[in-house]
Amino acid sequence: MRKSLENLAGRRASGGRRVAMRARRKFEIDRYPNEAVVGRTLTTTRRTRGNNSKTALKFVDSVNVLDPNSNKTSKLAILRVTENPANKDYERRGVISKGALVETELGTARVLSRPGQDGIVNAILTNH
Repeated sequence: MRKSLENLAGRRASGGRRVAMRARRKFEIDRYPNEAVVGRTLTTTRRTRGNNSKTALKFVDSVNVLDPNSNKTSKLAILRVTENPANKDYERRGVISKGALVETELGTARVLSRPGQDGIVNAILTNH
């Protein structure tokens, strides 16, 4: 069963049980996160609200890297995830999310896009 964003039946201030006044609504349902990891590129498409779709990455092997000095963008292979400030467990598992530092042939790059939501990995070179 999917998680719900709403806690409809909580507890009273006195600690007593509260009964929900209504059932959960479809728009309150939350999704489990799509966590992109290094591997041969594999995408998945999900239907979202308003009959729109979201393309998410499950595995990714390359990244679009911007070099701020020359203002050139190049597609490079991801060697490994060096750091992920979002979550220590993500760092250990090699999950790529926004803000993660990935190692490429040109050096360390910081991810600017959201691979689990956008279906692409864009990054900028850092001087780490």
